[in-house]
Amino acid sequence: MSQDGAQGQNAGRSLAGGRYQLRDLLGQGGMAAVHLAYDSVLDRQVAVKTLHTELGREQAFRERFRREAQAVAKLTHTNIVSVFDTGEDEVDGMTTPYIVMEYVEGRPLSSVFDEDVRQFGAMSADKALKITADVLAALEISHEMGLVHRDIKPGNVMMNKRGVVKVMDFGIARAMQSGVTSMTQTGMVVGTPQYLSPEQALGRAVDARSDLYSVGIMLFQLVTGRLPFDADSPLAIAYAHVQEEPVAASSINSALPPAVDALIARALKKNPNERFPSSESMRDECLRVAASFQAAPPSIVPGSQTQSGQGVGASVFPPVGQTSPPAGPVQAPYRQTPAPNPYGTPPPSMPSPAYGYPQQQGFQTPPPASYSPQPGHPTPAPYTMSPQTRPTSGGGRGNRPMIIGSIIVSVVAVGGLIAALTLKGGGTEDDGGGSGGSGGTTASESATKAAGYRAGDSTNTVETTECTEPRESYLDPDKVTMPDMTFKYWPSVVECLKAAGWDVEKVDVDENTWGEGTVMRQSPEKGTDFDPDDPPEMKFTVSTGNPDSD
Repeated sequence: MSQDGAQGQNAGRSLAGGRYQLRDLLGQGGMAAVHLAYDSVLDRQVAVKTLHTELGREQAFRERFRREAQAVAKLTHTNIVSVFDTGEDEVDGMTTPYIVMEYVEGRPLSSVFDEDVRQFGAMSADKALKITADVLAALEISHEMGLVHRDIKPGNVMMNKRGVVKVMDFGIARAMQSGVTSMTQTGMVVGTPQYLSPEQALGRAVDARSDLYSVGIMLFQLVTGRLPFDADSPLAIAYAHVQEEPVAASSINSALPPAVDALIARALKKNPNERFPSSESMRDECLRVAASFQAAPPSIVPGSQTQSGQGVGASVFPPVGQTSPPAGPVQAPYRQTPAPNPYGTPPPSMPSPAYGYPQQQGFQTPPPASYSPQPGHPTPAPYTMSPQTRPTSGGGRGNRPMIIGSIIVSVVAVGGLIAALTLKGGGTEDDGGGSGGSGGTTASESATKAAGYRAGDSTNTVETTECTEPRESYLDPDKVTMPDMTFKYWPSVVECLKAAGWDVEKVDVDENTWGEGTVMRQSPEKGTDFDPDDPPEMKFTVSTGNPDSD
């Protein structure tokens, strides 16, 4: 139905016994519609979101939705759209849940962003960082109360006429993901694939750090004018979130200082444990970075590209005549552990995302597969997806996420295949191998393989130019910054360091999540300034691929 048609159809309708009189349609999508409405009791304009009638068929879902709306109504902050009321009413003979919110006179951040892209190619870094800091201020309040947003994106952020940032749609996804409705029985993930954290894409439980990943995606988009991962299908986008590394934002917008690259890179870590520990710490870093450089207009590099995730096609649908995907290294995204809670009480585990304003349809992923914990590791074994092809070219823009029913069957098939390959060959010497010493030896030469051994990803290398042509310090032109070697393959790190003439010390650590030859920690830390003519002692902790014996 067109917007004009929807406006005409709903003109004159009311909810809550006539209290809320629906007027103009502000936005709609696959899950809900939002109308400007008049509150006849308090004589004010409000925004009323009505969930589509099929969602109101089950009493259990309506009850959960009501409880979630009550929890969100307790959020009070300048940067959060207030919730005034919730209930359900009859619309076209169907029970329809609704929620009454503060009406924000302004426009979505997505509209502000589009205007900046048309004029400058992207949003200026200082403006984007200040907006991001306000979004994080809102998340700080919600996370303190144990509420994870799950769908942070420009369409869910409003800016009023005075430029004040307002975050919307807290908590609604939790009702969708509670498992009390038949809609969630197959692991339905509702939301916008481009902003999903890896743990959301894998169907895992999420915590506050999932929101920080989504904020990182949004910040990347604001300062570059494009998304770090995009493709024609939601499955390809989910694949990219789990397996592909984003390009540096400054490779697209050359006006960005290194500090912005570092901030975004940390927010977009695949492993939640490597991101910012809280929204407060990420907000502080945004404000610090914004104050550390002089504002400059964006400078978009012609022909720059982002990751597409299109390689998933070869994984799910092998070429005709090929019975299985070609053999290749299987990357374990991360081992998930509970986040330390800075607020004293553990937030509940909350599944996946909500939906936008205006709404975009979501997509489906399968429920998590069963697993068998390894000895000494009470946490679940990591999910894996097969990076058969690692494309670097930009893909088509999937700006209208869709529901693809076949995704469940496809991903389950891939998961089963990868599990079989992992069980069959994950602990053999033919897996590709990590390094066991500064000379870059193979896995079979460097260490005795224990039960549960995992080989490292020999394709995750660092270029020698990272050491021979290091980035100049932002604060001191006579110094350079320490390259990021974490989670890189050790032989390539050794080659890089030796090319620059830097001495290195290696320390082995038993760890089989990332695999043998993977750099787990480095000293100095990445981004540390030092004199290249008098470098400090460099020490790297490298995985043996064997499970921790403790």
